[in-house]
Amino acid sequence: MSEVKTYSLAQVKEHNTNKSSWIVIHNDIYDVTEFLNEHPGGEEVLLEQAGKEATEAFEDVGHSSDAREMMKKYKVGELIESERKQIPVKKEPDWKNEQQDDNQLKQWIVPLVLGLLATILYRFYFTQ
Repeated sequence: MSEVKTYSLAQVKEHNTNKSSWIVIHNDIYDVTEFLNEHPGGEEVLLEQAGKEATEAFEDVGHSSDAREMMKKYKVGELIESERKQIPVKKEPDWKNEQQDDNQLKQWIVPLVLGLLATILYRFYFTQ
């Protein structure tokens, strides 16, 4: 098993053309030169990030798990330890609301009470 190569950001910056395009995503370095023409968003998107830290741009797009899997074959190394950034783990949204039952009850009671009140007032004033 080979040891992972490490590079500095200065070394990555040298690879910012369509002849050699490296990007940094989650402290890993990818040579995306061969992928430029295949990228669904167009090569301009990758060239704009070439030679830079591109984690935020990558995550903002919301890439699929297939895209993340595909990245592995383009990995050429990692950032040197002193230049690595802490990567905040994005928490998946919790769609379950603990107060959901209470809110559903309130959503039904108010219209029900208003409907009953309107019915009583209507019968009281208009049926006499």
